[in-house]
Amino acid sequence: MDNTFKGTMIGVGSPVVDLLAQVSEDFIKTIHGDKGGMELVSSEVMQEIVNQLNGTIVRAPGGSAGNTTFALAKMGAKCSFLGKLGKDEDGDYYRCSFEKCNGDSSRFKYALDHATARCVSLITPDSERTMRTDLGAALLLDADEITPRDFEGIYLAHIEGYLLFNPALAQKVIQSAKQAGCLVSIDLGSFEVVAASESMLFSLLTNHVDIVFANEDESRAFCGSADPLVGLEELSKCCSVAVVKIGAKGAWVKGEGQEPVKIEPVPADSVVDTTGAGDFFAAGFLYGYLRGMTLAECGEIGSLLGAEVVQQIGAGLPETVWDEISKKINN
Repeated sequence: MDNTFKGTMIGVGSPVVDLLAQVSEDFIKTIHGDKGGMELVSSEVMQEIVNQLNGTIVRAPGGSAGNTTFALAKMGAKCSFLGKLGKDEDGDYYRCSFEKCNGDSSRFKYALDHATARCVSLITPDSERTMRTDLGAALLLDADEITPRDFEGIYLAHIEGYLLFNPALAQKVIQSAKQAGCLVSIDLGSFEVVAASESMLFSLLTNHVDIVFANEDESRAFCGSADPLVGLEELSKCCSVAVVKIGAKGAWVKGEGQEPVKIEPVPADSVVDTTGAGDFFAAGFLYGYLRGMTLAECGEIGSLLGAEVVQQIGAGLPETVWDEISKKINN
Protein backbone atom coordinates (compact mmCIF):
# COMPACT_ATOMS: atom_id res chain seq x y z
CA MET A 1 0.00 0.00 0.00
CA ASP A 2 1.08 3.58 -0.65
CA ASN A 3 2.59 5.00 2.53
CA THR A 4 1.49 8.60 1.90
CA PHE A 5 0.36 9.24 5.46
CA LYS A 6 0.20 12.53 7.34
CA GLY A 7 2.25 11.08 10.19
CA THR A 8 2.67 8.38 12.81
CA MET A 9 -0.22 7.18 14.97
CA ILE A 10 -0.04 5.66 18.43
CA GLY A 11 -2.57 3.36 20.04
CA VAL A 12 -3.10 3.78 23.77
CA GLY A 13 -4.78 1.15 25.91
CA SER A 14 -4.48 -2.32 27.35
CA PRO A 15 -2.31 -4.73 25.33
CA VAL A 16 -4.21 -8.00 25.74
CA VAL A 17 -3.43 -11.48 24.42
CA ASP A 18 -6.70 -12.92 23.10
CA LEU A 19 -7.46 -16.60 23.53
CA LEU A 20 -10.28 -17.52 21.18
CA ALA A 21 -12.24 -20.76 21.28
CA GLN A 22 -15.43 -22.03 19.69
CA VAL A 23 -17.62 -23.61 22.37
CA SER A 24 -21.09 -25.06 22.81
CA GLU A 25 -24.02 -23.36 24.53
CA ASP A 26 -23.64 -25.92 27.32
CA PHE A 27 -20.06 -24.84 27.96
CA ILE A 28 -21.17 -21.24 28.57
CA LYS A 29 -23.50 -22.48 31.31
CA THR A 30 -20.51 -23.89 33.21
CA ILE A 31 -18.84 -20.51 33.77
CA HIS A 32 -19.95 -17.69 36.03
CA GLY A 33 -21.72 -14.71 34.50
CA ASP A 34 -24.08 -14.00 31.63
CA LYS A 35 -23.62 -15.12 28.06
CA GLY A 36 -22.51 -12.34 25.73
CA GLY A 37 -20.97 -10.16 28.40
CA MET A 38 -17.46 -9.27 29.45
CA GLU A 39 -16.36 -9.75 33.05
CA LEU A 40 -13.04 -9.19 34.75
CA VAL A 41 -11.64 -12.29 36.45
CA SER A 42 -8.59 -13.21 38.47
CA SER A 43 -5.64 -14.97 36.88
CA GLU A 44 -6.68 -18.15 38.75
CA VAL A 45 -10.21 -18.11 37.30
CA MET A 46 -8.81 -17.35 33.86
CA GLN A 47 -6.55 -20.41 34.02
CA GLU A 48 -9.46 -22.59 35.19
CA ILE A 49 -11.49 -21.59 32.12
CA VAL A 50 -8.53 -22.19 29.79
CA ASN A 51 -7.96 -25.63 31.34
CA GLN A 52 -11.57 -26.60 30.56
CA LEU A 53 -11.22 -25.84 26.85
CA ASN A 54 -10.64 -29.10 25.05
CA GLY A 55 -10.72 -27.72 21.51
CA THR A 56 -8.25 -25.58 19.63
CA ILE A 57 -7.42 -22.22 21.19
CA VAL A 58 -6.39 -19.47 18.79
CA ARG A 59 -3.97 -16.95 20.30
CA ALA A 60 -3.86 -13.43 18.90
CA PRO A 61 -2.74 -9.95 19.99
CA GLY A 62 -5.78 -7.95 21.05
CA GLY A 63 -7.24 -5.18 23.14
CA SER A 64 -9.43 -2.47 21.63
CA ALA A 65 -6.70 0.03 20.77
CA GLY A 66 -4.41 -2.91 20.00
CA ASN A 67 -6.78 -4.27 17.34
CA THR A 68 -7.02 -0.86 15.69
CA THR A 69 -3.27 -0.23 15.81
CA PHE A 70 -2.29 -3.68 14.53
CA ALA A 71 -4.72 -3.31 11.62
CA LEU A 72 -3.34 0.11 10.73
CA ALA A 73 0.20 -1.25 10.86
CA LYS A 74 -0.79 -4.10 8.54
CA MET A 75 -2.11 -1.48 6.11
CA GLY A 76 1.22 0.31 6.02
CA ALA A 77 0.68 3.13 8.50
CA LYS A 78 3.53 4.05 10.81
CA CYS A 79 2.35 2.94 14.27
CA SER A 80 3.47 2.83 17.86
CA PHE A 81 1.74 1.63 21.03
CA LEU A 82 1.57 2.82 24.62
CA GLY A 83 0.50 0.25 27.19
CA LYS A 84 1.92 -2.06 29.83
CA LEU A 85 3.00 -5.66 29.25
CA GLY A 86 4.29 -8.28 31.65
CA LYS A 87 7.86 -9.56 31.41
CA ASP A 88 6.65 -12.98 30.34
CA GLU A 89 6.12 -15.19 27.31
CA ASP A 90 2.79 -13.56 26.45
CA GLY A 91 4.42 -10.13 26.65
CA ASP A 92 7.20 -11.26 24.31
CA TYR A 93 4.57 -12.67 21.93
CA TYR A 94 2.61 -9.40 21.87
CA ARG A 95 5.68 -7.24 21.33
CA CYS A 96 7.13 -9.50 18.64
CA SER A 97 3.76 -9.67 16.84
CA PHE A 98 3.68 -5.88 16.72
CA GLU A 99 7.25 -5.68 15.44
CA LYS A 100 6.42 -8.18 12.68
CA CYS A 101 3.82 -5.67 11.48
CA ASN A 102 6.59 -3.03 11.40
CA GLY A 103 5.19 -1.44 14.54
CA ASP A 104 7.40 0.65 16.83
CA SER A 105 7.55 -1.25 20.13
CA SER A 106 9.77 1.26 21.96
CA ARG A 107 6.91 2.87 23.90
CA PHE A 108 5.61 -0.26 25.63
CA LYS A 109 6.02 -0.18 29.40
CA TYR A 110 6.59 -3.28 31.53
CA ALA A 111 5.54 -4.71 34.88
CA LEU A 112 8.13 -7.04 36.39
CA ASP A 113 5.84 -9.00 38.71
CA HIS A 114 2.52 -9.23 36.84
CA ALA A 115 1.50 -11.32 33.85
CA THR A 116 0.50 -9.83 30.52
CA ALA A 117 -3.25 -9.27 30.22
CA ARG A 118 -5.31 -12.10 28.70
CA CYS A 119 -8.87 -12.29 27.43
CA VAL A 120 -10.59 -15.58 26.70
CA SER A 121 -13.27 -15.11 24.05
CA LEU A 122 -15.78 -17.97 23.99
CA ILE A 123 -17.60 -18.07 20.65
CA THR A 124 -20.92 -19.96 20.51
CA PRO A 125 -22.54 -21.30 17.30
CA ASP A 126 -24.63 -18.11 17.01
CA SER A 127 -21.32 -16.13 16.66
CA GLU A 128 -21.87 -14.37 19.99
CA ARG A 129 -18.83 -13.73 22.17
CA THR A 130 -18.66 -14.30 25.92
CA MET A 131 -15.48 -12.75 27.27
CA ARG A 132 -13.57 -13.09 30.52
CA THR A 133 -10.55 -10.86 31.01
CA ASP A 134 -7.59 -10.81 33.37
CA LEU A 135 -6.07 -7.35 32.93
CA GLY A 136 -2.85 -8.28 34.73
CA ALA A 137 0.01 -5.92 33.91
CA ALA A 138 -2.16 -3.65 31.75
CA LEU A 139 -4.05 -2.54 34.84
CA LEU A 140 -0.84 -1.20 36.39
CA LEU A 141 -0.27 1.58 33.87
CA ASP A 142 -0.26 4.67 36.08
CA ALA A 143 -0.90 8.33 35.32
CA ASP A 144 2.46 9.27 36.85
CA GLU A 145 4.25 7.21 34.18
CA ILE A 146 2.77 9.23 31.32
CA THR A 147 4.42 12.40 29.98
CA PRO A 148 4.31 14.35 26.69
CA ARG A 149 7.58 12.58 25.79
CA ASP A 150 5.56 9.40 25.21
CA PHE A 151 3.91 11.20 22.29
CA GLU A 152 6.90 12.91 20.70
CA GLY A 153 6.83 12.61 16.91
CA ILE A 154 3.23 11.35 16.90
CA TYR A 155 0.57 12.85 14.63
CA LEU A 156 -2.52 11.09 16.02
CA ALA A 157 -3.14 9.26 19.30
CA HIS A 158 -5.99 6.73 19.28
CA ILE A 159 -7.29 5.92 22.75
CA GLU A 160 -9.58 3.09 23.80
CA GLY A 161 -12.58 4.09 25.88
CA TYR A 162 -11.84 1.50 28.54
CA LEU A 163 -9.08 3.83 29.73
CA LEU A 164 -11.87 6.08 31.05
CA PHE A 165 -12.51 3.57 33.85
CA ASN A 166 -9.33 5.12 35.29
CA PRO A 167 -10.16 8.86 35.02
CA ALA A 168 -6.78 10.10 36.24
CA LEU A 169 -4.95 7.94 33.69
CA ALA A 170 -7.28 8.87 30.82
CA GLN A 171 -6.94 12.58 31.52
CA LYS A 172 -3.15 12.37 31.80
CA VAL A 173 -2.87 10.42 28.54
CA ILE A 174 -5.10 12.79 26.58
CA GLN A 175 -3.59 15.95 28.04
CA SER A 176 -0.05 14.67 27.42
CA ALA A 177 -0.92 13.83 23.83
CA LYS A 178 -2.36 17.29 23.24
CA GLN A 179 0.65 18.95 24.89
CA ALA A 180 2.83 17.06 22.41
CA GLY A 181 0.75 18.48 19.56
CA CYS A 182 -1.17 15.31 18.67
CA LEU A 183 -4.64 14.95 17.29
CA VAL A 184 -6.67 12.64 19.55
CA SER A 185 -9.27 10.06 18.60
CA ILE A 186 -11.21 7.92 21.05
CA ASP A 187 -13.45 4.88 20.68
CA LEU A 188 -15.92 5.01 23.56
CA GLY A 189 -15.78 1.22 23.87
CA SER A 190 -19.03 0.35 25.66
CA PHE A 191 -22.14 1.97 27.11
CA GLU A 192 -20.78 1.07 30.55
CA VAL A 193 -17.77 3.28 29.85
CA VAL A 194 -20.04 6.19 28.92
CA ALA A 195 -22.16 5.75 32.03
CA ALA A 196 -19.16 5.45 34.35
CA SER A 197 -17.44 8.55 32.92
CA GLU A 198 -20.55 10.72 32.66
CA SER A 199 -19.21 13.45 34.95
CA MET A 200 -16.07 14.06 32.87
CA LEU A 201 -16.83 12.81 29.37
CA PHE A 202 -18.48 15.90 27.87
CA SER A 203 -15.66 18.18 29.01
CA LEU A 204 -12.98 15.72 27.92
CA LEU A 205 -14.45 15.33 24.44
CA THR A 206 -15.09 19.04 23.98
CA ASN A 207 -11.70 20.26 25.15
CA HIS A 208 -9.30 17.55 24.05
CA VAL A 209 -10.72 15.02 21.53
CA ASP A 210 -10.78 15.57 17.75
CA ILE A 211 -12.41 12.32 16.53
CA VAL A 212 -14.93 10.23 18.48
CA PHE A 213 -16.27 6.77 17.61
CA ALA A 214 -19.44 5.40 19.21
CA ASN A 215 -21.85 2.57 18.50
CA GLU A 216 -25.62 2.81 18.96
CA ASP A 217 -25.55 1.80 22.63
CA GLU A 218 -22.79 4.26 23.45
CA SER A 219 -24.54 7.02 21.51
CA ARG A 220 -27.74 6.37 23.45
CA ALA A 221 -25.89 6.42 26.76
CA PHE A 222 -24.27 9.73 25.82
CA CYS A 223 -27.32 11.63 24.60
CA GLY A 224 -30.32 9.71 25.97
CA SER A 225 -31.85 9.08 22.55
CA ALA A 226 -32.06 5.82 20.60
CA ASP A 227 -31.86 7.78 17.34
CA PRO A 228 -28.24 7.53 16.10
CA LEU A 229 -28.61 10.84 14.24
CA VAL A 230 -29.40 12.58 17.52
CA GLY A 231 -26.31 11.00 19.06
CA LEU A 232 -24.25 11.99 16.02
CA GLU A 233 -25.38 15.60 16.35
CA GLU A 234 -24.59 15.75 20.07
CA LEU A 235 -21.17 14.14 19.66
CA SER A 236 -20.35 16.45 16.74
CA LYS A 237 -20.92 19.42 19.04
CA CYS A 238 -17.96 18.15 21.07
CA CYS A 239 -15.52 16.90 18.42
CA SER A 240 -14.48 17.93 14.92
CA VAL A 241 -15.39 14.48 13.60
CA ALA A 242 -18.08 12.18 15.03
CA VAL A 243 -18.83 8.63 13.96
CA VAL A 244 -21.81 6.56 15.11
CA LYS A 245 -21.62 2.91 14.02
CA ILE A 246 -24.97 1.17 13.52
CA GLY A 247 -23.82 -2.43 13.13
CA ALA A 248 -25.01 -4.26 10.03
CA LYS A 249 -26.74 -1.06 8.85
CA GLY A 250 -23.46 0.81 8.39
CA ALA A 251 -22.57 4.07 10.11
CA TRP A 252 -23.15 7.82 10.23
CA VAL A 253 -20.30 10.33 10.00
CA LYS A 254 -20.33 14.08 10.57
CA GLY A 255 -17.52 16.59 10.23
CA GLU A 256 -17.47 20.09 11.66
CA GLY A 257 -19.83 22.34 9.70
CA GLN A 258 -20.88 19.46 7.44
CA GLU A 259 -24.08 17.51 6.94
CA PRO A 260 -24.28 13.92 8.21
CA VAL A 261 -23.00 11.29 5.76
CA LYS A 262 -24.49 7.79 5.69
CA ILE A 263 -21.92 5.01 5.29
CA GLU A 264 -23.49 1.98 3.70
CA PRO A 265 -22.49 -1.44 5.05
CA VAL A 266 -20.28 -3.81 3.11
CA PRO A 267 -22.07 -7.19 3.06
CA ALA A 268 -20.25 -10.09 4.72
CA ASP A 269 -20.56 -13.50 3.10
CA SER A 270 -20.92 -15.03 6.57
CA VAL A 271 -20.59 -13.83 10.15
CA VAL A 272 -18.32 -16.14 12.16
CA ASP A 273 -17.16 -13.90 15.02
CA THR A 274 -17.82 -10.21 15.71
CA THR A 275 -14.57 -9.79 17.70
CA GLY A 276 -12.90 -6.51 16.75
CA ALA A 277 -15.52 -5.33 14.23
CA GLY A 278 -15.72 -1.85 15.75
CA ASP A 279 -11.96 -1.68 16.24
CA PHE A 280 -11.36 -2.56 12.60
CA PHE A 281 -13.93 0.02 11.47
CA ALA A 282 -11.91 2.61 13.41
CA ALA A 283 -8.71 1.33 11.77
CA GLY A 284 -10.14 1.68 8.29
CA PHE A 285 -11.54 5.12 9.05
CA LEU A 286 -8.26 6.36 10.52
CA TYR A 287 -6.33 4.89 7.60
CA GLY A 288 -8.34 7.09 5.26
CA TYR A 289 -8.06 10.07 7.61
CA LEU A 290 -4.29 9.74 7.84
CA ARG A 291 -4.13 9.73 4.05
CA GLY A 292 -6.27 12.88 3.72
CA MET A 293 -9.34 11.19 2.26
CA THR A 294 -12.90 12.51 2.57
CA LEU A 295 -14.95 11.41 5.58
CA ALA A 296 -17.17 9.38 3.25
CA GLU A 297 -14.12 7.53 1.88
CA CYS A 298 -12.81 7.02 5.42
CA GLY A 299 -16.13 5.47 6.41
CA GLU A 300 -16.21 3.22 3.35
CA ILE A 301 -12.80 1.77 4.22
CA GLY A 302 -13.93 1.33 7.83
CA SER A 303 -17.01 -0.54 6.65
CA LEU A 304 -14.87 -2.75 4.41
CA LEU A 305 -12.53 -3.74 7.25
CA GLY A 306 -15.41 -4.35 9.65
CA ALA A 307 -17.07 -6.68 7.15
CA GLU A 308 -13.86 -8.62 6.56
CA VAL A 309 -12.99 -9.24 10.21
CA VAL A 310 -16.40 -10.69 11.17
CA GLN A 311 -15.73 -13.50 8.68
CA GLN A 312 -12.72 -14.68 10.71
CA ILE A 313 -12.10 -16.10 14.17
CA GLY A 314 -10.58 -13.28 16.22
CA ALA A 315 -9.48 -9.77 15.36
CA GLY A 316 -7.02 -10.67 12.65
CA LEU A 317 -7.01 -11.31 8.92
CA PRO A 318 -4.99 -13.69 6.71
CA GLU A 319 -2.36 -12.11 4.45
CA THR A 320 -4.43 -13.00 1.38
CA VAL A 321 -7.32 -10.94 2.74
CA TRP A 322 -5.04 -7.98 3.46
CA ASP A 323 -3.86 -8.20 -0.15
CA GLU A 324 -7.46 -8.09 -1.39
CA ILE A 325 -8.23 -5.11 0.88
CA SER A 326 -5.19 -3.29 -0.53
CA LYS A 327 -6.41 -3.84 -4.08
CA LYS A 328 -9.94 -2.66 -3.27
CA ILE A 329 -8.74 0.51 -1.54
CA ASN A 330 -6.22 1.45 -4.20
CA ASN A 331 -8.77 0.86 -6.97
